[in-house]
Amino acid sequence: MIVVVLHEPQDLVNIAHVVRAMKNFGARDLRLVNPREYEAYRIEGIAHQTQDVLARVRTFATLAEALADCVHVVGFTARGRTAKRNLQRPRDAAAEVVSLARGGGGPMALLFGREDKGLSNEDLDRCHRVVTIPSDPTYASLNLAHAVIIMLYELALAQGVESRPFKAPRRASEPAAVEELERLFADVARALGAIEFFKTRNADGVMRTMREIAHRGPLDAREVKLLRAMAIEVTKYGERLARSRLHVDR
Repeated sequence: MIVVVLHEPQDLVNIAHVVRAMKNFGARDLRLVNPREYEAYRIEGIAHQTQDVLARVRTFATLAEALADCVHVVGFTARGRTAKRNLQRPRDAAAEVVSLARGGGGPMALLFGREDKGLSNEDLDRCHRVVTIPSDPTYASLNLAHAVIIMLYELALAQGVESRPFKAPRRASEPAAVEELERLFADVARALGAIEFFKTRNADGVMRTMREIAHRGPLDAREVKLLRAMAIEVTKYGERLARSRLHVDR
């Protein structure tokens, strides 16, 4: 089990953003250590549809109590420390956490400090690993919720989220047959002729380029049908305009 631990968070909005990020990435357990303010109903008003995460939030008076049952603790800091630490980047930390979590045992904690001070050296002494998220050294301090989001994303990658297929389109379409493509090219040629597009351009060259564009896709049957409908309407409009003998400045 992977738990997110916020040590003395100061801003309820930041807690709400963390809750929302946890919902986004499938994390379920949040521990708050001495939060300055925490009201579940207010957080739900910011992070909608997160009742399941909020129902599992636990609060603790001290960091020692919040980490007591954890077997692996990863602390996050933006500041470089002179003390010798087991340092990691988020991706390496995520891979290790996921590997340890798969082996069973107790909770794996991701520990984040308060917005204005971060984690103290004493807090980091409780951590098995210390992670610094690489950023511009002239402005290294990340928003609390942003730091949590980055780590949760890295955990999702380590758990193989990228292998999930994209959502299938609502309406699948068959590949376009050559016969339909030829009808499309004929309709496009008529439409371009109707608006005098070939007046100063080589028709064969233009249509050859159109074929290259269509074949690059390739287009499916529904797309061809839509493009044909567009070309036919252009042709009809051009014909109506010609019959009206109105001058259109091009």
